[in-house]
Amino acid sequence: MVCSDTIAVWLRAFASVAALVLAGCAGLGPNACAPGLQRMVQTQLFFGRNVAGRFMVSDDEWRRFLDEEVTPRYPAGFSVSDIDGQYRNAGGMIARERSKQLLIISAGGDKAKLDAIRDAYKRRFSQESVLLVESPVCAAF
Repeated sequence: MVCSDTIAVWLRAFASVAALVLAGCAGLGPNACAPGLQRMVQTQLFFGRNVAGRFMVSDDEWRRFLDEEVTPRYPAGFSVSDIDGQYRNAGGMIARERSKQLLIISAGGDKAKLDAIRDAYKRRFSQESVLLVESPVCAAF
């Protein structure tokens, strides 16, 4: 037979552990980052490389674009990936093309810089659009 004092001790211990666990979870919250990380914005830009009237944006043209338009606005750094894209163009046709994905992690509030990059690419390479995607992330450098 178990003594009622023993049961009371176990119940208090269980309640204490449960309270600690719940307090730890509540401390993070839905918008908080783990220790050592901070809230930032992950921005992805998608650049199609097909150009009307010619084959595609060359590697040299892409590097020049990065040097002239992206690096001055994001000198701290960014990443670039080669990707294959597909979309429905303004004429309603499915278009497939080699593309570039630009990934930037920043504090956010970059609308003017991002719009300038997108506009420059569309103007320089006769593009209909440059896709912009932004997501909140937790990050550290």
